[in-house]
Amino acid sequence: MKKIIYTSQAPEPVGPYSQGVAQGGMLFVSGQIPFEAATGELVGEDIASQTKQALDNVGAVLAAAGASWESVLKTTVFLTDLKDFAAMNEVYAGYFDPATAPARACVEVARLPKDVRVEIDCIAALVD
Repeated sequence: MKKIIYTSQAPEPVGPYSQGVAQGGMLFVSGQIPFEAATGELVGEDIASQTKQALDNVGAVLAAAGASWESVLKTTVFLTDLKDFAAMNEVYAGYFDPATAPARACVEVARLPKDVRVEIDCIAALVD
């Protein structure tokens, strides 16, 4: 039976999707963009501040499901400009232990919701 994960600490979904879905010991976190949950406003113009906020939003959904950064198995990072990769990666590295970092894909896309520069989703394992 799937369980819908919701937290007021991450932005409200802007469509027919959940912030996260847990089932069978797995957690699927929807793509998070750099909006602050409390205000609904974009955080920063630069890729570093946007990456930090997107990851903080992912972290809020993880916490709401009882998961942590250590339980993340895979992430996907969507960038509107791969020239932002190094700056994004510097912030991203602060959230994961290099020895146990998850698998990751990073792709450049033409456009993201609300014209943000980064969106990040993940899959994590849940401990019963």
